[in-house]
Amino acid sequence: MPQSSQKNEPGRPDHTDFSGLLDFACQLADASGDILRPRFRNALTVKNKSSDGEFDPVTEADRLVERELRKRIDELYPSHGIIGEEFEMKAGNSPFTWVLDPIDGTRSFISGVPLWGTLIALNNGTRPIIGVVDQPYLGERFVALHAAHLSIAELRIAGTRRPLKTRPCDRLGNAILTCTDPVMFTTDDEQKAYRAVEGHCRLVRYSMDCYGYCLLAMGLIDLVIEAGLAPYDIQALIPVIEAAGGVVTNWNGEVPSEGGQIVAAGDARIHKQALAILSSAAKP
Repeated sequence: MPQSSQKNEPGRPDHTDFSGLLDFACQLADASGDILRPRFRNALTVKNKSSDGEFDPVTEADRLVERELRKRIDELYPSHGIIGEEFEMKAGNSPFTWVLDPIDGTRSFISGVPLWGTLIALNNGTRPIIGVVDQPYLGERFVALHAAHLSIAELRIAGTRRPLKTRPCDRLGNAILTCTDPVMFTTDDEQKAYRAVEGHCRLVRYSMDCYGYCLLAMGLIDLVIEAGLAPYDIQALIPVIEAAGGVVTNWNGEVPSEGGQIVAAGDARIHKQALAILSSAAKP
């Protein structure tokens, strides 16, 4: 992620128009929803992006959404960079970079399962400060701003706004855990570490993609553990989790903006417990 060389002087307020940027991120979500709603559970052209025998699906809807969002960003914020799943990175000449995943959970999308979402993040050159997760079929939008002295985490449904707040959970034995699919743990060490955490948890659910992180921010589950994520898979989710009171890092306990091995928790106590197990399998 490009790093910013522009920093506020000590004691000097940040005059960035955070509310305007958040409103724009929601406008991008409106645009993506207009494209995706009529295509969900309808006939789609699906292609395989993988050439090594794996199935890595992409639809025309993924690419239509990303093109539209890129066009709107270029029109209003031409100096901003853009990173997306489907097209090449556009370098900007400002600290800000938009990070886009038009459909996180394409496998669910093509299967008619509503556990997918559009991910929209704004990174300020140091970390993601705005995150929007939009599920237009369910009419749910998870919105977060976590920057300067501002912290907003909301679930927006049909004009209503409900604060997002993670729930307390003191130990793994009381936790509900999710990951998209255990096959994402590709080494023996990853599998062993994940299964060790899973074995301590009260309940485990699979196949949620980004929606699992949103349920964590809602206080309905406690722990998400994944691996092999790209920056566009996680950056929109970081502000949502953090502004809701949760913790998200990589398996080394570091900032997770570049993706890879991820552990997110609603309570810092179980994050610490899970991390103690997972760190033994963390990649150097």
